[in-house]
Amino acid sequence: MDNKYRKSIVAFLAIAILLTFQSVFGWMDAMATSTTSTAASAGIMDGALNGLMTFWNFTGFANFDIRNLIMIGVGLFFIFLAIKYDYEPLLLVPIGVGILIGNIPFSPGYKIGIYEEGSVLSYLYFGVKQGVYPPLIFLGIGAMTDFSSLISNPKLMLLGAAAQIGIFATFIGASALGFSGSESGAIGIIGGADGPTAIFLSSKLAPHLMGAIAIAAYSYMALVPVIQPPIMRLIIPKEERLIKMKPPRAVSKIEKILFPIIGLLLTTFISPSSLPLLGMLFFGNILKESGVTERLADTARNAMINIVTILLGVTVGASTQADMFLTFDSMKIFGLGALSFMVATAGGLLFARLMNVFLKGDNKINPLIGAAGVSAVPDSARVVQVEGLKSDPNNHLLMHAMAPNVSGVIGSAVAAGILLSFLM
Repeated sequence: MDNKYRKSIVAFLAIAILLTFQSVFGWMDAMATSTTSTAASAGIMDGALNGLMTFWNFTGFANFDIRNLIMIGVGLFFIFLAIKYDYEPLLLVPIGVGILIGNIPFSPGYKIGIYEEGSVLSYLYFGVKQGVYPPLIFLGIGAMTDFSSLISNPKLMLLGAAAQIGIFATFIGASALGFSGSESGAIGIIGGADGPTAIFLSSKLAPHLMGAIAIAAYSYMALVPVIQPPIMRLIIPKEERLIKMKPPRAVSKIEKILFPIIGLLLTTFISPSSLPLLGMLFFGNILKESGVTERLADTARNAMINIVTILLGVTVGASTQADMFLTFDSMKIFGLGALSFMVATAGGLLFARLMNVFLKGDNKINPLIGAAGVSAVPDSARVVQVEGLKSDPNNHLLMHAMAPNVSGVIGSAVAAGILLSFLM
């Protein structure tokens, strides 16, 4: 074969072999690319499924507990009572919404819950845990309160003192049920029907029970129109409900100024531990009565107390996380709270009847006002007014009832200070 043709054949075979190898490697590259694409698709699907699972695990549905549903029902019930029946709406609406907020299930570790260090709710709750909010509430109450009825008839202060029997009776009952001394003292203050005082004392003596104590105190404060009337009708005979009291005397400006100053010195010397509460209460009243600090008094009784009430209500409500709140101890606290409130009401009523044994003529008091000795201001005084009008449409007791009512505020704070000094 001619050398020329031989070279052509070799060149053709070489080209054929190269084309064959190119085809084989091209097919292999295509297969590899296809495999890589399939693997990438599978990876994307796995990532999407993992993302969906992470999202599901983060939702409230995945973390749901039947106890959360129970507490959400309690929160809705509080809101219902506030809106439908106007029971302490300024307290029950924030607390009810707070209960809803605190019982939305969540995954721990994301700084969401009120008990998680560093969460927004935890920072807001600081004012409750450290007892900051209650004195500010007392400052606003002092700037709202007119002590004229108490100044004009000082003996009615005894009714506010008598109603505090509920505190000490509950202290004994809590001790009998196995609570420690500090816990019993914190639970007992529910009998004073004073939410801020209950929070202040429980923050010092039993922080782990503060949610249950605060909710119990505010619940029974809101239910004053339901709890007190049957006890009043049971203890006070119809003829005594008809007693008309003489109008309170006019109180001078100098008396109104001197009363909070003397009250501050006297009560805090007796019970220095109550200084944060009573100091702010009487300070607020001095702002009101001095006549030269009206702007400060207006801020205290409006803007400031409104802000603090919102923060206090929402955070106290949010502290009722089901896993922390729904315990047997909480149920016992609610039972003791109801009992203490009834004992306090009965104590004020019975002491009023006892006072009438020693009073003559138009100096006698209508025993119904003894129910206002609990410090649910001004609801218990309004209940007295309503019950008095039911017996006699012309017998107005509101101004008279305000005397033991504001006395009860002072009495519960003094009692809290005494318990704190003995049990801290």
